[in-house]
Amino acid sequence: MPVNDKRKIAVVGVGAVGSATAYAVMMSGLVSELVLVDINRERAEGEAMDLAHGASFIKPIRIYAGEYEDCRDADIVIFCAGVNQKPGETRLDLVQRNFAILKDVLVRLLPLEEHGVFLMVTNPVDILTYAALRLTNLPPNRVIGSGTVLDSSRFRYLLSQYCQVEPRNIHAYVVGEHGDTEVPLWSLANIAGMPVQEFCCWRGVPCLNPEEITRRVREAAYEVIARKGATYYAIGLAVKRICESILRDENSILTVSGLVDGEYGITGVCLSLPSIVNRTGRARVLAVPLAPQEEEALHHSARTLKSIIAQLDLP
Repeated sequence: MPVNDKRKIAVVGVGAVGSATAYAVMMSGLVSELVLVDINRERAEGEAMDLAHGASFIKPIRIYAGEYEDCRDADIVIFCAGVNQKPGETRLDLVQRNFAILKDVLVRLLPLEEHGVFLMVTNPVDILTYAALRLTNLPPNRVIGSGTVLDSSRFRYLLSQYCQVEPRNIHAYVVGEHGDTEVPLWSLANIAGMPVQEFCCWRGVPCLNPEEITRRVREAAYEVIARKGATYYAIGLAVKRICESILRDENSILTVSGLVDGEYGITGVCLSLPSIVNRTGRARVLAVPLAPQEEEALHHSARTLKSIIAQLDLP
């Protein structure tokens, strides 16, 4: 991290997700400089103008449309470029199109400065995080993906609605792929230190159905896409939360995606696990104790991702 107070974030790709992310970052007051880059220069200029026109309502910040080289000295480069998931598509269906975009952009974007963190948001986020790691040769802690940070929030939201308690008082994680094979960790989910089902009994609400909530967490994006065509507000907030933990050196525990190197016997893939996130990026992975069925589901998720990675032309 630079020794001065200047903090800079670059957003590459300012479609729905990128612009929502830029808005969340702008509102957070985290940075003094925000550069937007897009293959459509006019789109980036329009988004930068629209955001900058709110300058009198927020903390001082310079917002502008830039070029790829303007990203190189950023503290965090947020990669949102790519095609969106359409109704009926899975995130994995996007892989070849968005992998080609990633390769093309990285040629013009690199190198990053020594302190920079590369944060992948484009789907399929775990596959592209792994591809970015291989293509950039950056240290694994500095190449991370938004992973299941949003899925974990969806999990907590649904639990909060059922258990009638504020979501921030719920500790619950989703691990594995950000997608159809993701794994909600029911064995570790707790409210006020109590297992969720035990809390329900204490709260006087009927015991919940884990299978139904798991289904709703996994299918949440499909439900939103079917109704409005895309998801972007919540992921923008999730990305802002990751940036916050990095820039403030918080040591927060977030389920970002990153290289797995032996945890649970898994190697050679990027996926989400609870991790300590600070100014170095994904500083440490926490191999939390899992129930046997959760560990097996995590292995299934890893195998699914590795089968897709094998189809990519990586160095």
